[in-house]
Amino acid sequence: MRWTARQVDNLSKKLDCAGKLKVLSDRTRLAVMEVLLLEPCSVGQLSERLFVEQSLLSHHLRVLREAGLVKGDRQGKSVIYRATESTLVPGKLNAINLGCCQLHFEPGQRQRFNSRTASQAEGGPE
Repeated sequence: MRWTARQVDNLSKKLDCAGKLKVLSDRTRLAVMEVLLLEPCSVGQLSERLFVEQSLLSHHLRVLREAGLVKGDRQGKSVIYRATESTLVPGKLNAINLGCCQLHFEPGQRQRFNSRTASQAEGGPE
C-alpha cells in the first residue's frame, strides 16, 4: 500500500499528539500547564505554588519545552514560562489544545494537587 501525503500528514499529527499526551501524563507537568494557562510564571513562582523543588521543576519545564507546550522568555536574571500560543484554546483558561484533541481541567483540580503536595512537603501523610 502506498501512502498519500495527506495520510502521512495525519499520521504525523496523531503521533505528535500522542507524544504530548505522554508528556502530560506526569502529574507535575500537568499541574505546571494548568498554572501557566492562567498566567506566566518563573520557576520560583511555580515552586511556591506547586510545592515542588526548583531543580525538579526545571527538569519538567525542559520536557514541556521540548514537546512545544511551553516557552521561556528571559527577563533579567529570571526566565518567565508561559504556555505556547499553539496550546491555547481561545476563550478558555482551563484547556490545552494538543492538535488532535483538547484537554480540559476541572475546577479545583490544582487545589487538590497543592493540598496533597503541601502535606507531603510538611512531612504529613501521602
